[in-house]
Amino acid sequence: MQTLKTSATLDRIGMTASTLCAIHCALVPVFLTALPLIGLEFLTNQWVEISMILLSVVLGTLSLSLSYRKQHRKLLPFLVLFTGFILIGAGHFSGMEILEPILIPLGGLIVAGAHLLNWKLNKVCTHVHK
Repeated sequence: MQTLKTSATLDRIGMTASTLCAIHCALVPVFLTALPLIGLEFLTNQWVEISMILLSVVLGTLSLSLSYRKQHRKLLPFLVLFTGFILIGAGHFSGMEILEPILIPLGGLIVAGAHLLNWKLNKVCTHVHK
């Protein structure tokens, strides 16, 4: 039962982090010139963004893995999660700068959706696998 509580907590953190990432990626281009004026220029650093992505990958994979093994055994949350990360990766590394402000926030919201789907599947599943 502790594993399921851990998974639910990780899903909540993952939903929050992914949503904040999507908001960050959507708003940074809008406020790019103002960030240095208010001391937040570090938010535009590529290593900050890559660190956020890597943390989300680890958190998402861990959360969904715990739920998959112990609870619902559905692959759909993984498919949704990795679709989101593919969009984020395409936005960051494809070189198509015009698509970056669309793909990255969309990917972040899809990752948050994977955590939401996982959380809902855990709520409706009535048995625990050993």
